[in-house]
Amino acid sequence: MIELRILNPFDWTSTYGFRAIAGRNICSLCDKIWHNRAMLDQFDAALLDLVQRDDSRTADSIATEVPLSPSAIARRLRRLRAEGWIARTIALLSPTLTSGRLRACVLVQLSEHADQRGKTALLDRLQDAPQVQFAYEISGTYDLLALVNCADMEEYVGLAEELFAADAMVRRYESSFVKRELKFAPFVRLSEPST
Repeated sequence: MIELRILNPFDWTSTYGFRAIAGRNICSLCDKIWHNRAMLDQFDAALLDLVQRDDSRTADSIATEVPLSPSAIARRLRRLRAEGWIARTIALLSPTLTSGRLRACVLVQLSEHADQRGKTALLDRLQDAPQVQFAYEISGTYDLLALVNCADMEEYVGLAEELFAADAMVRRYESSFVKRELKFAPFVRLSEPST
């Protein structure tokens, strides 16, 4: 079980303009979120919100939105990376480079007799396939959901045969092809915007 505690000995909301995370007050300078013994405060939450949107921003640029000095921002970002709050930094490609690719959401239903070893082998293959951009274990009629990104239909058919059709653990799979991207925003808000 993960312990989550919030301390608020002082309330300096009006000074810094920070509001709440998920309805809980984390507004004071001394507020901390303890999560598995590591601590995040409202400044860390604000920094994480900003770098999720654009991690290439300089500390000077971020300092215009978070009331800390650029050197304090750089130190905090180094700490957030070292402590694992920022898992990795990636580059999102321009739609100019990716718009012609074939993308499919694949729903996978496992066999009623699927054993743990067979399921683990399938999950390992999904993990190792570079065309699989994400895979989730889900509830409901289907057991897995994967987003597959291929150069064309020929590549997709070969991949689907290899990953799903030839696997005895897979009872059935269903593909829905992406016609166009309406929104792609891999972002989790940790602090609420100032009003």
